[in-house]
Amino acid sequence: QVQIVESGGGLVQPGESLRLSCAASGNIFALNGLGWYRQAPGTQRELVAFFNFGGTIYYGDSVKGRFTISRGNTKSTVYLQMNDLKPEDTAVYYCFAQIEGIQNDYWGQGTQVTVSS
Repeated sequence: QVQIVESGGGLVQPGESLRLSCAASGNIFALNGLGWYRQAPGTQRELVAFFNFGGTIYYGDSVKGRFTISRGNTKSTVYLQMNDLKPEDTAVYYCFAQIEGIQNDYWGQGTQVTVSS
C-alpha cells in the first residue's frame, strides 16, 4: 500500500509561479521515481515531469524551460517548481509513484492549478 499526497496548487496570474509538493508514504522501499501528470477539462492526460531516482529526469515539451522537478531531503518527496505560468497550464496536477515490480502507478488525489488574469 502506497499513499500519495499533493499540495501547493492555487490561483495565479499569467507569468507568476507556484511550487507543488508531492509526498509518498507507506510501502515505498522499492520506489523508483515520482512524477507529475496533469489533466485539463476536455483534454487528454499529459505527462509533465518525472524524476527517476536511477538518475534520469523527463519533462514534457510544453513545460521545458519553465518547470523544474526536484527531490526533497528524502526520495519520498519531490517538488515541481512552475515558473512563467500560462493559462494553458491550468489543470489538475496529479503526482504519481512508480514502484519496482508493480505495473500500475500509485496516484494522489490531485491539486488544482488555475492560471488566469
